[in-house]
Amino acid sequence: MKLFHLSDLHIGKRVNEFSMIEDQKYILSQILHAAKIKKPDGILLSGDIYDSTIPSAEAVQVFDAFLTELSVERIPAFIISGNHDSAERLAFGSSLMGKSGIYFSRVYDGTIEKIPLQDAYGTVWIHLLPFLRPAVVRHALPERAEEVSYAADAVRIALEQGAVDENERNVLLAHQFVTGAKRCEAEELQVGDLDQIPVELFERFDYVALGHIHSPQKVGRETVRYCGSPLKYSFSEAGQEKSITVVELKEKGTVELRTIPLEPLRDMRKIRGTYLEVTAKSFYENSNCEDYLLVTLTDEEDVPDGMAKLRTIYPNLMRLEYDNKRTRSCADIGISERVEEKSELELFRELYELQNNQDMTAQQEALVEELIRGLKA
Repeated sequence: MKLFHLSDLHIGKRVNEFSMIEDQKYILSQILHAAKIKKPDGILLSGDIYDSTIPSAEAVQVFDAFLTELSVERIPAFIISGNHDSAERLAFGSSLMGKSGIYFSRVYDGTIEKIPLQDAYGTVWIHLLPFLRPAVVRHALPERAEEVSYAADAVRIALEQGAVDENERNVLLAHQFVTGAKRCEAEELQVGDLDQIPVELFERFDYVALGHIHSPQKVGRETVRYCGSPLKYSFSEAGQEKSITVVELKEKGTVELRTIPLEPLRDMRKIRGTYLEVTAKSFYENSNCEDYLLVTLTDEEDVPDGMAKLRTIYPNLMRLEYDNKRTRSCADIGISERVEEKSELELFRELYELQNNQDMTAQQEALVEELIRGLKA
């Protein structure tokens, strides 16, 4: 049984006000191409299909086209809602679409839907656990409401309600934060351990296809995995290689994992140097200037209209930062002593040094002196 594990598509997402829809169409076409060649027995989509609970019409059309292609290729898809999705909207029409091999998790009602797949070794059960908050489980199972305070309680009780035959192979789709996973800045954070799920809750499952964390990683054991997002959505992911996780289940107890690399339409990169360095043709001529960039300038003086100037070379520049004495300074701007004994120039010089962590140049002092004389005239 060969399965593709994907999650966190975030269709419709904007990053630093840049729409990612074109990039998402491109990466979904790569996934479809890989599916047509490798012929998986199913595709697992572990939540955060959309970036909003009310996705745009365009985002819905993009996902609809993706599912339609899978259906045409007769490749089943198993989809759960994530914290960014509306469970109700995502589940709409699920009974009808299930007849075409497109299975959506239902709004949690106290039971976990499971779908059987057959291969030479027998049955593989695909369990669809949508993103759960404690309030959802309290509502669905009022008789156990007093037991549910944290996300771990919600998931534990939900899994206890589900029937798992441990003599057969079981795959669970879940969209939660499992204790020990490493987050990145694109993901929502909660205070303390309110949303943390212990990996021990998943012991009965042969493979756990996790979503929610954008960095590919195992948690606890090799077969409890975040596949990561197929695209980079923050500069904390700049060094990552995105991929499809391929899960192959053989006889009970044997699971093989590998990846298929994904190449984005535009990469997300960081570059660094002085303004003259990063605008030199020799610096950028062998790179893709269309990539999404965070540029860090090391000039001691800010470049006037730096963002606009850099975008003439790097049109998809997302962020511009400076790393110099001024930005590294942690000095507080205090009250100058003996104010009445100091000249205007001396006071301005002290303020400048506190703000910029460096002395004024002779040229700057001359300019300030001229301005002060003009004000006194």
